[in-house]
Amino acid sequence: MNRIEQLKNELNSTREHLLAHPVYASITDLNGLKHFTQFHVFAVWDFMSLLKSLQINLTCVQLPWMPKGIANTRFLINEIVTGEESDVDELGNRISHFELYLRAMHQMGASTAAINELIAQMQNGQSIHEAINNATIPVEVKDFLQFTFDIIENHPIHMQAAVFTFGREDLIPDMFMKILDKIYADHPEKVSIFKYYIERHIEVDGGHHGQLATEMVEVLCGDDEQKWAEATTASIQSLAIRARLWDGIMRSL
Repeated sequence: MNRIEQLKNELNSTREHLLAHPVYASITDLNGLKHFTQFHVFAVWDFMSLLKSLQINLTCVQLPWMPKGIANTRFLINEIVTGEESDVDELGNRISHFELYLRAMHQMGASTAAINELIAQMQNGQSIHEAINNATIPVEVKDFLQFTFDIIENHPIHMQAAVFTFGREDLIPDMFMKILDKIYADHPEKVSIFKYYIERHIEVDGGHHGQLATEMVEVLCGDDEQKWAEATTASIQSLAIRARLWDGIMRSL
């Protein structure tokens, strides 16, 4: 068994618990889905910040340009960034996954006020931590965001890559897809973009990007036992904080 398989095995029980979280079954209609997206959108947004941190650390993003890191790792992260920042919408137009999610929220009538306010506060000069603390969002959402930016600011790149790969991808159970299909059948004009987003997420993020991200973790951890142990711990923590985010959504329903 290689190291990636060992890591995945150590995550299995935590991951299965998360996939069985009751939040999925609690989303039974359009109103429930709208409520879910108003908090889940923060996870979609901070995922992009985690991604850009990986790009900053693994490639050269300053002038003058100079070679940085390993070419294979640069290729892996740059390909993921391209897909996440400039994928295609349901009509074939270029769009980031975050902007696509916002568009899906607008179509279904979900409020984007909280996420827009968070971003506006930072554009006006607040630090990310000030903006999170001042945001009118459940404490579980705040804790989720604080965890992500603690990983970005205070932990090495192999731990960031592990959280990106194993704590954020491929967490959509079949149950949720069946519920989404039913809501779409009842409200196709309200849910078509969100349905496309989820299907695209499964196709790209859970498939090709997932494989690229796994390769990135393998390269960054190499044969270093301590790095593999740290990557495993960070991954488990990221799944646990995602479960708390789901708890918060359940509590607010």
